[in-house]
Amino acid sequence: MTVTRGTLALVAALSALIGAGAMWGGERLAGRGAPVSYAAARGYVLDHPEMLRGLIDTVRERYTGEVIAANRKAIVEPYAGAWAGNPKGDLTIVEYFDYNCGYCRATLPTIAKLLASDPKLRIVYREWPILSPESADAAKLSLLAAEQNKFMPFHTALYAGGPVTPASMAAAAKTAGVDTSKLSAASARADTELDRNMKVAHDLGASGTPTWVIGNKVISAAMPFEAMQAAIAEARAAH
Repeated sequence: MTVTRGTLALVAALSALIGAGAMWGGERLAGRGAPVSYAAARGYVLDHPEMLRGLIDTVRERYTGEVIAANRKAIVEPYAGAWAGNPKGDLTIVEYFDYNCGYCRATLPTIAKLLASDPKLRIVYREWPILSPESADAAKLSLLAAEQNKFMPFHTALYAGGPVTPASMAAAAKTAGVDTSKLSAASARADTELDRNMKVAHDLGASGTPTWVIGNKVISAAMPFEAMQAAIAEARAAH
């Protein structure tokens, strides 16, 4: 298991919460006239986890919000043309994805429906190739397509082609009209982008693809249309 800074921060926060909860639990027990030790108070807290759930959620959301704020540009500003929707929309949501991710592929109709129903929404796509070596090759080709303003045609064609292979990548590039002769020259830029995406995704505590950044929340899951609408409405209400 990889221990990220986010994990360490949450562990520290949870330890502090248990300590604070023990003090609170001790006060509760003392109020009943019982002699109280720290161990007894701590046991009371651990036996009543509902006391801490709200605090844990608050700490997690606060930490995530701080990470998003510190990395906002690297999260919400697209790489070249790797975005869809309204460029001047009132909300940008971000998807960290992998072309070999079946859940990401299954999300395509949901994204299309969101964009069709919400004219003020922008979606930024961030390459996070974590599933296979072919995923990294596809990500670099996708970034080249973004530089040539052909991201969405390539994105759609590659997902439609099934598992990522050299043949499916070549076919998608041809369908989208991507000039692949420029791939080598763009390699260094792509490596910089992918390294940054990897670091930010880890700092956010992303646990797999797709991972969404919606407002100040990070959600690692393929969500149905209604759940995404609710998350978007919550993000708008918070601003």
